Amino acid sequence: MGATLTTYYLEMTDPIQLQPSPRVVEDFAAERSQIPYGALNRFFYHTVGSAWRWTDRLPWSDEEWQAYAEGPGLETWIGYVQGTPAGYFELARQEGNQVEVAMFGLLPPFVGSGVGGALLTAALRRAWEEGTQRVWLHTCSWDHPHALANYQARGLQVYNTETG
Repeated sequence: MGATLTTYYLEMTDPIQLQPSPRVVEDFAAERSQIPYGALNRFFYHTVGSAWRWTDRLPWSDEEWQAYAEGPGLETWIGYVQGTPAGYFELARQEGNQVEVAMFGLLPPFVGSGVGGALLTAALRRAWEEGTQRVWLHTCSWDHPHALANYQARGLQVYNTETG
């Protein structure tokens, strides 16, 4: 991880752009967490993000995490491999029929296993439901070295880059 941070903003403006992962992950499933539970979001944020400098939310209190998890339009999804949690994503529905993939990542034992393509495919398919007009996210040079390539391979296109 270099000292210079580059942030990439990516979007998809039509569901036809989605390129599902060709890699089959045996016994993979993505399920929505139906009960908002801030401690669950905290666990994934901390465990997934510890290797990638995710620090913004670390000081949040239990109450702040719970309020976030209960926020309007937020969905938390968990990807499972053989019944074991492998990663997660958060979708934030926004004004103008937009959906942000607010958080996305894998638990350490599943990094590099091909699960990321399957999980991202599930995230984008869900994001396009309910009249969505645009799906977007951002990643940065401090995230996994293959994160940007995975997003682009699924059909997301860079629309802005910031370095600083």
